[in-house]
Amino acid sequence: MSYSEAFMIVPNPVLSGLIWFIVLALLLYIARAPAHRVILSFSRILHHAMRLSANSVIRAEQKLSQRNKEVLLAAGREASERILEREFERVYATIRRDLGEFPSLHRKLSEEFTLMEEDYKQSTEVPPSPLAWTKAVEAVAKIPAKGDPTVSDILAEIHRSMVKAHDRALEEYRKATHVRHTLLSKMTPYWRRLQRALGLVDKNINSLLERAKIIDRHIEDYENIQNQTDRALRMLSSSALTQFFISSIVLVIAIGGAMINFHLIARPMAEMVGGHNTIGNFRIADISALVIILVEISMGLFLMESLRITRLFPVVGALKDQIRNRMVWTTFIILFILASVEAGLAFLREILMQDELATSALLRGDDVGEFKAEFVWITTAAQMGLGFILPFALVFVAIPLETFVHSLRTVLGMIGIGFLRGVAFVLRLIGNVFRYFGNMLVHIYDLSIFVPLWIEKHIRTRVMRTKAIVADADPKTETLTIGGAS
Repeated sequence: MSYSEAFMIVPNPVLSGLIWFIVLALLLYIARAPAHRVILSFSRILHHAMRLSANSVIRAEQKLSQRNKEVLLAAGREASERILEREFERVYATIRRDLGEFPSLHRKLSEEFTLMEEDYKQSTEVPPSPLAWTKAVEAVAKIPAKGDPTVSDILAEIHRSMVKAHDRALEEYRKATHVRHTLLSKMTPYWRRLQRALGLVDKNINSLLERAKIIDRHIEDYENIQNQTDRALRMLSSSALTQFFISSIVLVIAIGGAMINFHLIARPMAEMVGGHNTIGNFRIADISALVIILVEISMGLFLMESLRITRLFPVVGALKDQIRNRMVWTTFIILFILASVEAGLAFLREILMQDELATSALLRGDDVGEFKAEFVWITTAAQMGLGFILPFALVFVAIPLETFVHSLRTVLGMIGIGFLRGVAFVLRLIGNVFRYFGNMLVHIYDLSIFVPLWIEKHIRTRVMRTKAIVADADPKTETLTIGGAS
């Protein structure tokens, strides 16, 4: 007996299928109301579950946004405080260097002014006083000569005396004028020194004014950060993104330099520690070269921390100045030794390469003596220079690394906020889909039993028409019926 024959009610399969359809339609029609409630309840459960999940995600996003805001403001506040501290240190250094000598400058200016005042007083022009006997000469000149030769001789002698006195007075006046001009010419260096001193003071004052404007701008930014304004948040977010991408680019460049450094010393390290020894799947020579590079980067980090250029390790910045200075020299000496070792390894690498080239040339029967004598020093010097310079270049990786670490927290927070918002949107969307999907299932359910529903609709329509006819024929009965029903 086959599976299809087990569900055969009558021998005719078409008639049997029709009977089953009618039976299932009747069963579904009878269970219509509970089925609707089950479908709608299940869809509402899923809808509310998605909404609750979306609300939870939104609350988590709000907390993350608030936390990201606090971290962003804290980082901006710390950066602003560092900038203000540096600016005040520069202003203090400028005042101590330039304006600290103001008393001596004031004393020097006073001395210069005193000397200039004395020279000026000596250079004043005093008109020559008239001779005392000019009135007597004038009286004698009024005496009538009347042909008396004595009077004429007296007058001629007086004239000659007057001419001599005039010449002598003119000569003295010229000498006095020359002395005044000499004194005035001596005042020129004083004026120039005064001009230079006042120009220096003006330059220092203008420098302080420009520095004060910069400090005012930084203080305004710091106040905005303290007040947690939207402008400060936008500025800090944009600055964090910019610093993140710039520091990432610089770190990629630094990784390229570290790779070049690695390949520069990996081969000679194989000759020192053995090229066939391995730890797992890695050669000991490669591990040793990598450890040297990492130690150099670590020494560079500690050197930058000791110089207080970066602040990745607060413990280093909190050390006493004496201990910190010792740490600076210690890390620099270690770095110098490692750089010298790398230069030696680079030299050994060049020797190994030249030995291989010489061996290959001898096997081919070529003469490489002339090539080695003329050109080998160029590549040797270049490789030794790279081996010595690259460790010091890797020291400055600490600066973009600090910027990358500080900006990474903000960028990850922004990415997390965007991700949580997307998850909340998807959960809300799924909840609405479940809600309308339940309504769609209700309509599909009704579509499968459209025949009983069609019959029910016609029956209800006839019942309503019959009640309307009865109500029109007997209003009292309808009123009593309605009253009793109410």
